[in-house]
Amino acid sequence: MSVVQVTTTCGSREEADRLAGALVEERLAACAQVTGPVGSRYRWKGVVEQAEEWACQLKTTRRRLPALMARIKVLHSYETPEILATSIDDGDPAYLAWVEEQVQPEP
Repeated sequence: MSVVQVTTTCGSREEADRLAGALVEERLAACAQVTGPVGSRYRWKGVVEQAEEWACQLKTTRRRLPALMARIKVLHSYETPEILATSIDDGDPAYLAWVEEQVQPEP
């Protein structure tokens, strides 16, 4: 199994919840956790910005990652959303199997 954790941030709790719900409903993510608010500082188009954001962490498989990333880009309000994928090297085998099962496309 090749499970990955994907992180993105959203500008509102409502957007993060909507994004998380859609990705789980569409079986692109097995689960999603929304946390925040978090304070963010970043450079955007030459200007240092500050914002309050909500982090959304999603679990999926390496196989489903391209579709998940593409869907985030469609659903997200940011022009260039943060989408970071981290490989899960180890974990409870039952949990990892559950992630794999949850993101299988329905027949």
